[in-house]
Amino acid sequence: MSRTAFVTGATAGIGEATVRTLVASGWRCVATGRRKERLDALVEELGADKVHAACFDVRDAEAMDAAITALPEAFAGIDLLVNNAGLAQGLSPAQEASLDDWQTMIDTNVTAMVVLTRKLLPTLIERKGAIIAIGSVAGSYIYPGGNVYAGSKAFVNHFTLALRADLHGTGVRVTSIEPGMVETEFTLVRTGSQDASDDLYRGADPMTGQDIADTIRWIAELPPHLNINRIELMPVSQDFAGFRVAREHH
Repeated sequence: MSRTAFVTGATAGIGEATVRTLVASGWRCVATGRRKERLDALVEELGADKVHAACFDVRDAEAMDAAITALPEAFAGIDLLVNNAGLAQGLSPAQEASLDDWQTMIDTNVTAMVVLTRKLLPTLIERKGAIIAIGSVAGSYIYPGGNVYAGSKAFVNHFTLALRADLHGTGVRVTSIEPGMVETEFTLVRTGSQDASDDLYRGADPMTGQDIADTIRWIAELPPHLNINRIELMPVSQDFAGFRVAREHH
């Protein structure tokens, strides 16, 4: 019997690659996102029996609830929740950052993920399913300008591990995937008119959305008695940030 995954942020990058990868492996997918035309294109390409498009902004709890309630019977039994939707806005030091940018990141990366997870927990427990969250190495290794983004991803990482503890004995598997540099639309961070992604990727050979999607599929299809608690991935070209010391110059 085919299993069903609920994938947020499925209109591009890791989320879109995950839908394609899971469908190719025999899963059905509820693909969510804000861009209806992209979701519809996935349905047309992969088949309405394989993909159900649920178009809503994860920050809108009422729209999320309505989309879950309206799931067709074939897609209502969720076996896997992929908490992928997230964003980064701004690369400014905290003292120069936009409070609106901070609030948007918190609403998307933290609040929306918590609300959705809580809504789907009863079904996931009933079906002994799995939760995979896309955190980030930014939640462990801080960098200048990361501020709220790094804080939000630290929350994702640790909330997911806390779920693992709370769901002990239920049969639900929980995994925090914490990637480093991945080249997707997510990282097209713009500061004014300057596209920061050009400098970020030049000569770096970053990971791709497909790399992470393959990891999600591997974890999701492990035998039910195995749990990957957390997994950290980086391209070979990326390393941990070093300590820095500011010195007075006389």
